Amino acid sequence: MYIEDSEQLHLVCQRYAQANVLAIDTEFVRTRTLYPKLGLIQINDGNTLALIDPVAVPDLTPFWQILEDPKIQKVLHACSEDLEVFLTAGNCRPVNLIDSQIIMAFLGHGISMGYAAMISHYTDIEVDKSESRTDWMKRPLTQNQLTYAAADVEHLFNILPLLFADIEKAGWLAAAQEESDVMVERKFSDIDESQLYLNLKMAWRLNPTQLYRLQQLTIWRYQQAKIKDRPIGFIAKDHTLLALAQINPSNVGAMSGIEGVEALDIRHKGNAMLTVLKRAGEAENIELPPQIIRLDEYPGYKQNFKKVKNYITELSTQTNLLPENLASKKQINQFLSWYFKINGAENQPQMVDIMRGWRKPLFGEKLLAFVENDFQ
Repeated sequence: MYIEDSEQLHLVCQRYAQANVLAIDTEFVRTRTLYPKLGLIQINDGNTLALIDPVAVPDLTPFWQILEDPKIQKVLHACSEDLEVFLTAGNCRPVNLIDSQIIMAFLGHGISMGYAAMISHYTDIEVDKSESRTDWMKRPLTQNQLTYAAADVEHLFNILPLLFADIEKAGWLAAAQEESDVMVERKFSDIDESQLYLNLKMAWRLNPTQLYRLQQLTIWRYQQAKIKDRPIGFIAKDHTLLALAQINPSNVGAMSGIEGVEALDIRHKGNAMLTVLKRAGEAENIELPPQIIRLDEYPGYKQNFKKVKNYITELSTQTNLLPENLASKKQINQFLSWYFKINGAENQPQMVDIMRGWRKPLFGEKLLAFVENDFQ
């Protein structure tokens, strides 16, 4: 069914409200915008497969209500960006959602198995991906586009019995659900704009005064990106902000001679960035950000990382989970930063994946005891 008016939407969502499980997907465009532009919604309950046109039906309230209904399990594949669509298009936080990519990870297929590979694993169907880069905002949509979009939820729904049977047999359904819940939680957590500067790779080179300037520049850039709905890199490049925070030029003309500063950034945003720098320089009684300590420069980091990595590799053979499923490099570094109390990580134990959720009783406490004995 192609849904292009409000009455059709209400009727089909009434059907979906009776379902136990739904396969859902979205198509969107995100090329020159900060926020994804929703182009199509696909839903399948095994009886009715609907393609909802959000361009023709701007009020998607019945669909958002389905997403928020805790009685209905929603299954999506690799849904990180779909969650952003739900947040920005409808301020809708899904409930009882599970990601089939996460399920496949717990079944030993790696942490980023693609949709086509998953379908191929369970069937002899080769999924057509020829329309994956299409313009989903252009109307009318072609028959090829509609067929491609429908296939995403048709095949997904059809393999769900096999998928859930496998994950239940493996004993990891609760953990896969928890990982999906954590992904939703993080996507819908407010962004701390004061910490955005920490995402810039070379920020560790700056002293606290320079870091304060960088902090103010990254706050300004993000706010501009939201106002203009443009990717943050379109507002100003990372290397431009780093160079300006380090040198602190007194006028726009001086910016041109600074190595690393993008000429286009100066031309379009030079005066605005200069205003941010001047305001930062005039601020009084401020608390400067602490110096950033590079984890890989911490005494003994390489040896300790290797010890933790080896420990997790041993655990992987015992649990039949891939090492990266137990803990990625980022999660190991997260744990070590917390353990060594680096860059304030000791104040954010809730962000240490190894020490929360299903990982903590499985190996988090054992790992902590291991490092406390072995790192002495």
